[in-house]
Amino acid sequence: MLGKHIVIFDGVCNFCNSSVNFIIKRDNNNVFVFTPIQSEFGKSLVAKYEIPTLGMDTFVLIINEKYFLRTDAALEITKYLSGYWYLFSGFKVLPKPVRDYFYSLIAKNRYKLFGRKDVCMVPTRDLRDKFILDEPE
Repeated sequence: MLGKHIVIFDGVCNFCNSSVNFIIKRDNNNVFVFTPIQSEFGKSLVAKYEIPTLGMDTFVLIINEKYFLRTDAALEITKYLSGYWYLFSGFKVLPKPVRDYFYSLIAKNRYKLFGRKDVCMVPTRDLRDKFILDEPE
């Protein structure tokens, strides 16, 4: 896990799971690992970093002991994806409250819009090393 960028996501949200799959497909440098917020590891990271007001609607990225929330996390991720996705990081010029307002609209309605699962997704054998569910030893 050393040197990896950790993404904490809602493991039962269809939109969130699709976002994780999107990142995995474009993570050519293999820098990202993922953990559901419902997992023991996800919960321990939230406690360790004392991440404020973290609800199930918050997307978190941790890089080198620093965390990013909501649109800051999404835009930071684009810097590391293959292709031209890094261009989206230019949206950081928009005021954070404006960006996060639209993020919150989608986040609050994501189950209605995209559905949800009863349990967190189970990664395929090929992707298991990209997911951390329990505290690493």
